[in-house]
Amino acid sequence: QEPLAESGGGSVESGGSLRLSCAASSYTRGEFCAGWLRQAPGKEREWVASIDSDGNTLVRDSVKGRFTISHDNVKKTLDLQMNSLKVDDTAMYYCAAGGRWDSVTGCRDFHYWGQGTQVTVSS
Repeated sequence: QEPLAESGGGSVESGGSLRLSCAASSYTRGEFCAGWLRQAPGKEREWVASIDSDGNTLVRDSVKGRFTISHDNVKKTLDLQMNSLKVDDTAMYYCAAGGRWDSVTGCRDFHYWGQGTQVTVSS
């Protein structure tokens, strides 16, 4: 079982876009519950977006309308499209899988984590 591997992070100016991708072929076969979380320096890790095998998605209020989570069934990746980025979105972003669905945060109690990819948004 290969580890989750994020890619696509980088530095952008406020208002810009980035697309994060997570190689997750071993974790998205059959039923799954997965998502993206982030942690900014000095802050606790927070949930960003979730998706399950039924196609249910949920994103936190602060990114609603700007971020979209999706699962590419061909590439077996979990993707996070981030538009209209703000300085407050600066954080290390983590892909996670092996969770269970929660009505508030989507997926939670993840068993598998990636190493993270840094997103830096400048003003």
